[in-house]
Amino acid sequence: MQLSVIILNYNVRYFLELCVLSVQSALETIDGEIIVIDNYSSDDSCAMMEKRFPNVKLIQNKENLGFPKGNNIGVAHAKGEYICILNPDTVVAEDTFTKVLAFAQKQSDLGIVGCKLIDGAGNFLPESKRGVPTPWVAFTKITGLYKLFTKSGIFGKYYAQHLNENQTGKIAILVGAFMFLKRDLYLDVAGFDEDCFMYSDDIDLSYRILQKGKSNYYFHETTVIHFKGESTVRDETYMKRFQEAMNFFYKKHFNSRSRSFGTGSVFFSIFMKTGIVFFSFVKMFQGKLFQNFGMKTNPKSYLLYSANEKLVEKLRWVLQNKVQFHDLKTEKMVISSFVKSKVGAEVILDNEYITFKKCIEIFEYSRNKGFTFKIIPKNANFLIGSNNSNERGEIIEIE
Repeated sequence: MQLSVIILNYNVRYFLELCVLSVQSALETIDGEIIVIDNYSSDDSCAMMEKRFPNVKLIQNKENLGFPKGNNIGVAHAKGEYICILNPDTVVAEDTFTKVLAFAQKQSDLGIVGCKLIDGAGNFLPESKRGVPTPWVAFTKITGLYKLFTKSGIFGKYYAQHLNENQTGKIAILVGAFMFLKRDLYLDVAGFDEDCFMYSDDIDLSYRILQKGKSNYYFHETTVIHFKGESTVRDETYMKRFQEAMNFFYKKHFNSRSRSFGTGSVFFSIFMKTGIVFFSFVKMFQGKLFQNFGMKTNPKSYLLYSANEKLVEKLRWVLQNKVQFHDLKTEKMVISSFVKSKVGAEVILDNEYITFKKCIEIFEYSRNKGFTFKIIPKNANFLIGSNNSNERGEIIEIE
């Protein structure tokens, strides 16, 4: 078997359904399998999987075991030569795995391959490629120096700014939302460190693979939607776990180094711990800002791209008759066609007639043009999407 796709789920039933649909489409020409591990969700994720995807291997944990252990369990059941660790709040294109697999097979020093990630509004996610968070690199992030010197090799390491989003190349750290590597390598380094519940596990795995003499790569030739934040509410628990995760990575990889600095070790330790607290507060504040003050605005109108006339009537009833129908039986799907419409419209893409790859292209092409997006998954009765990477997504049921 060529590829095992490992998806760890926790209470994101609708995003999981969309994700698995996209992965199924992307595996049609590959000898592969999908393994979904559920970390004791309280929603109906498992019931949905059993009903809609009976042929997908589903592992149901009896408690929330965290990101590292959950994924390690999934990989233990995998049969593929390669594995892909994939978040449930992602959407892959139909050719994502064929492209990444072809790239991976050409590398003699293969570590982990990541790809271009965008959020639900089409914006590039800079964490798609990162550097090792050494004290200096962390300092450039905390102070914002990386924003002032975007082309600098000294200040731009946090987001690996030696590469732009449309350049493939070697980087140090990849994000756990999409990590493609050989299963034997994953097992050789003992997978994710289960002493870390979540948040720094991807940094740690990437770093340990570098220490094995392998190279990690950012691959720009395929784009994946990562809605972000769907499995996490950014509250006090989030802040506590984020701090614990950063402390875990610091102690594991940099504590001995700080002691070698002699008298400077105290300053080093204080700096790192202050930075960890600062980061965690910023992240929690961003989440609460969107939760409490509602940066989301209702669309002025909706543009439905489909060939299903019955769907139009359902949406007009649910969305209060503000739906403009673009019938794909008579209209050609042109990415730029809706850009002429008024700013503030929400574009609804019916996956029954529009591929996941085309949806992703539309997201990318239309970013920063004043549109929001929803996808209707094939054979589903809901719209799904997210307007901002700092807020939780939105699901609208239509039946």
